[in-house]
Amino acid sequence: MMKPRNILIWIGYAIALTAISLWMGQLSYSWFPPQASAESLLIDKLFAFLVTLGTFIFLGITGVMIYAVIFQRAAKYDYSDGPHIEGNVTLEIVWTAIPILLVFWLAGYSYQIYTQMGIRGPMSMMHLSMGDDQTPAVIAEETPEEIEVISQQWAWIFRYRENNVTSTELHLPSNKRIHLALQSEDVIHGFYIPAFRVKQDIVPNETTDFEFTPIKEGTYRLRDSQFSGTYFATMQADVVVESPEAYQTWLAEAAKQKPTPANNVAASEYAQKNTKTFQTGWPTVVPAAPPVVNYPT
Repeated sequence: MMKPRNILIWIGYAIALTAISLWMGQLSYSWFPPQASAESLLIDKLFAFLVTLGTFIFLGITGVMIYAVIFQRAAKYDYSDGPHIEGNVTLEIVWTAIPILLVFWLAGYSYQIYTQMGIRGPMSMMHLSMGDDQTPAVIAEETPEEIEVISQQWAWIFRYRENNVTSTELHLPSNKRIHLALQSEDVIHGFYIPAFRVKQDIVPNETTDFEFTPIKEGTYRLRDSQFSGTYFATMQADVVVESPEAYQTWLAEAAKQKPTPANNVAASEYAQKNTKTFQTGWPTVVPAAPPVVNYPT
């Protein structure tokens, strides 16, 4: 039977372990870019939960192992066999049941987050908004903002069809549901905005619907998450989240501008490479022509 002193030690260890795990879970929020979308709040909450649980399990197991190595070692020159133990059915049931329950718990919680990120009502679009206590709440919303996204080697083009505006910079109104129609003109690309915690692969010859809700004004970065060729690292674009009023003003001003070729890093680098006297490196795909848009970045 375990001594009272040992019981107190294990209780203290469990309390310290819980405190450290909760602290690590809260610390994990600082490992990411700013939370700029309603989806980012849910994703970060799930990640913090996983970090908390993972820390508890990792430190719990390693702590017991370290304790056994330090305090349960055999005496010096003791080469005798340990006690013969046939097995413990109760212990085997417990250490099998706990991982199974954890897996079901994590799966259920992850699915709950997933459904909250993409809820559709029977008659109207629904989306996540922020309440006064900074917790996501589901509210009804009018028709989302429709934007076409065209990806090519290696540039992003954003088309606001209702306003007859094209741009190489993605402008979005804050606190409004955004609906993107993602298309690729050549290979698989990946639409990824780290500050939004959202990513979607774009498959050629298909239009992929994608939705999210920006909630924090500012300028963020869109990147291609898929290796799409030699210059894929240059396939980036600014994402500007602004107030609905500023967004409408930008659309009106952009619509007045005459379409012009936008600066394209990939095309520029490829042109510089071909002007060299001695060609080095492997052959690559010729980048698409710089996009002609109303609002070049």
